[in-house]
Amino acid sequence: MEGAKSPAGTFDAVVGRTPFDGIPIFASVGAAIAAAPITGGKPFRILVTRGRWHEKLVVDKPEIHLVGEDRTASVLTFDAAAGMPRPDDEPWGTWGCASVTIRAPGFRATNLTIENAFDYVGNLAAPKFEPIGPNGAQAVALMLDAGSDRAMFERVDVIGHQDTLFVDAGRSFFRDCRISGSVDFIFGGGNALFEQCELHSCFRPGKERQGYVAVPCTPSAQAYGLTFVRCRLTRDAAIADGSVALGRAWRPGRTFPDGKYGDPDAVGAAVYLDCWMDAHIDPRGWDEMGYTARDGKRVMLQPGDARLFEHASSGPGAHRSASRRALPRDRIAAYARERVLDGWVPI
Repeated sequence: MEGAKSPAGTFDAVVGRTPFDGIPIFASVGAAIAAAPITGGKPFRILVTRGRWHEKLVVDKPEIHLVGEDRTASVLTFDAAAGMPRPDDEPWGTWGCASVTIRAPGFRATNLTIENAFDYVGNLAAPKFEPIGPNGAQAVALMLDAGSDRAMFERVDVIGHQDTLFVDAGRSFFRDCRISGSVDFIFGGGNALFEQCELHSCFRPGKERQGYVAVPCTPSAQAYGLTFVRCRLTRDAAIADGSVALGRAWRPGRTFPDGKYGDPDAVGAAVYLDCWMDAHIDPRGWDEMGYTARDGKRVMLQPGDARLFEHASSGPGAHRSASRRALPRDRIAAYARERVLDGWVPI
């Protein structure tokens, strides 16, 4: 465990039990976060000991650092899906169902697991609630919401099924992480860089299209969206060859003075650079995705109308075709870490 043998001064709080003398101990992660200063200024480091911490967490203080005692045994978990009721009986919705939501800058998580434990597969067979939107089974594990920036994740497992990781704001950096899911399981409008991560597709019984990996809704003026560098795209053994798309561009509904419709400013950006892909990746690469146009009609956003590219893909799922656009060579240098993260150095 990173930090386990460090002196007591390494941590400001411990959740569960303390392996060191003299550090405040808390019964929950939420209580430890509540003890952090509001102003930030320096990291507030919290050791999360082994256990399943069933809490719906919102981090709205800057410079919170969570360090797990054990990557797979220190688990932050909740089980809300978009169609399930909140305490006020209104549905959580995709924007409200996350197990962990970040709304402040400088967050960091290391050596732990963040999951949404909603039983997605069981719900396919026997729905447990009235669907909202497409199905109500969106169940976010981790959301980077408005206010998040410079969020870093290292040796973190992010576990879910549909809509696992919602990176919707700010800059974020994921290194040596494992993100698992099926439908749209890495999505949003933020600027997220993934280096040497595993993107693992989970099996959906009875579904011909097993899922979609990257689903950006990047604002048109934002140069970078979801950027994957030297990542591995893997799968459950039951997933058929060619049944998972690299992704699709999302045009979420927004409310405008003249009505609610798909945001025309969302021109999704996703790039795979030097990634290894198993044979579950569809040779066609990307899928189209529907949205409601200004006139109320249903329109399909084609992959060619967004910013979806790859470069130097390898493995059984790597194919060259007109529908899988290669990143122009003169743009490859633009994806150096310091340029993607706009000068932020995540050390």
